[in-house]
Amino acid sequence: MAVSKKGRSASAQSKPGRSLALILIAIVALTGGMFLTGNTAPRLGIDLAGGTSITLRAVPERGQESAINKANMDTAVNIMERRVNGLGVSEAEVQTQGNDNIIVNIPKGTNSKQAREQVGTTAKLYFRPVLATDVTGAAPAEPSPSTSHKATDKSTGEPTPSGSPSPSASETQQGRPVTSALKADATPAASTSPSASASPSPSGGSGDANSKLEAEYAALDCSKQDVRTTAGKGVLPTESTVACGKGSQGQWQKYLLGPAQVDGTDVKKADAVFNTQTASGWTVTMEFTSKGAKKFADITGKLAQNPSPQNQFAIVLDGDVVSDPYVHEALTGGSAEISGHFTQDDAQSLANMLSYGALPLTFKEDSVTTVTAALGGEQLHAGLIAGAIGLGLVVIYLVVYYRGLAMIAIASLMVSAVLTYTLMSLLGPTIGFALNLPAVCGAIVAIGITADSFIVFFERIRDEIREGRSLRPAVERGWPRARRTVLVSDFVSFLAAAVLFIVTVGKVQGFAFTLGLTTLLDVVVIFLFTKPLMTILARRKFFASGHTWSGLDPKRLGAKPPLRRTRRPSARTETKEA
Repeated sequence: MAVSKKGRSASAQSKPGRSLALILIAIVALTGGMFLTGNTAPRLGIDLAGGTSITLRAVPERGQESAINKANMDTAVNIMERRVNGLGVSEAEVQTQGNDNIIVNIPKGTNSKQAREQVGTTAKLYFRPVLATDVTGAAPAEPSPSTSHKATDKSTGEPTPSGSPSPSASETQQGRPVTSALKADATPAASTSPSASASPSPSGGSGDANSKLEAEYAALDCSKQDVRTTAGKGVLPTESTVACGKGSQGQWQKYLLGPAQVDGTDVKKADAVFNTQTASGWTVTMEFTSKGAKKFADITGKLAQNPSPQNQFAIVLDGDVVSDPYVHEALTGGSAEISGHFTQDDAQSLANMLSYGALPLTFKEDSVTTVTAALGGEQLHAGLIAGAIGLGLVVIYLVVYYRGLAMIAIASLMVSAVLTYTLMSLLGPTIGFALNLPAVCGAIVAIGITADSFIVFFERIRDEIREGRSLRPAVERGWPRARRTVLVSDFVSFLAAAVLFIVTVGKVQGFAFTLGLTTLLDVVVIFLFTKPLMTILARRKFFASGHTWSGLDPKRLGAKPPLRRTRRPSARTETKEA
């Protein structure tokens, strides 16, 4: 039995080379992967690389003050993240702050203006029937002879039957034909006033409310910027409203619109498409849900029976009219197309917002802060200096107190630093990790955690030497005790980092993530590098003999006389003596 234990002990002491080879292979593999992928440096966060930080505040709509709650705020954050990611920006941070604020951090190199529009636009889309429309800010154009049009259904490609009603008013930018929904402005604008339409009075309200709305419509001048920013905003979808929109010739149109019949939640999918068959250019195609397709067919069927302009419906996005086509028949294809002389960016932005849905709340942009790369560089430089000072103090302490053992600790710190750097560089493109200032702080704190593990191991070895054991047995006997202490200590640190990562948001998560990562690496380094290296060096004369500068001098440690092994008398000897 004694031989068996000795064999196992010898086998355990012959494995340090394998452990060192394993961690060396891991370092080579990670470093090679870093250079092969071209990610030779960690990706920096907005506070280090520069970018734009936007603060959005939720504004309650009339009658919906209770809508600002955690569920709606979380939904808004999710939609904003998907919108920004739809632009190809994977490093953006979107998080709540307090009860009614959302912070959006957009890194440098991104079209910040486009991203601001994406995150701040509510994107509430409604299809409203047009009750009346007119040009504002310009003299009305002379009406041209009435022209009959034939619309085609996008799903079938069939023309509208000749018996379908056609506009009885002059051809205007509002009274243009559609193919399965929304066609671009193709002609100069002409006035189509309320008096030219039949019964333009809004429905769904009291007489006083209708009179007030008609008076508001009559006084509306959409050529004024301050008027356009308020017209049609904050109106419930079940109410009639006024709105503004811009035509292809630059004239601002004013609209008197009925209650919404179809909304953005009925849109299943939207795409930006370049239409090569017409002069429309970039358009936005929409596919409705089954419920939305039915509602769209019903409203277009009813509108087709009305005279112009009441056979038009307005596509209203966040209170602004983006298109106002007229129809000749019910459109049952379940799809629609918005065209309005879009640029590619405009079409893609609109499709992106429609695809990911409308925000459940309206947000106001409270502040926009631009962080320059120079400021971030200064902060990073200061953080690195702080880390270097902390590392230097740790090294000085190790050299003064542990002498030769400090060489093992410094080598272990270097291995830990290499592993941390390569993993951070690779995790950037893999999971979107970005190194920010709190993350740098986490890495600096990790220096102390890692050094503490070495100190625990060294002290256990010294305790065994004080008991009178030589170095090699002291290393093997001290390791199990040190291992338990290190694992418990690192488990507590990792648990704290995990809890901090879960319960916090934003940049604090960077601190928690870095702290958790370096804690795990501490376990890897001390098991696969520090202990095997100590086992190998314990066989060298400098350490084994207890040299004064080894840090393991028995005299300096106050060691007891060497322990002597005594044999218990065997059973055979006891029998003979008896």
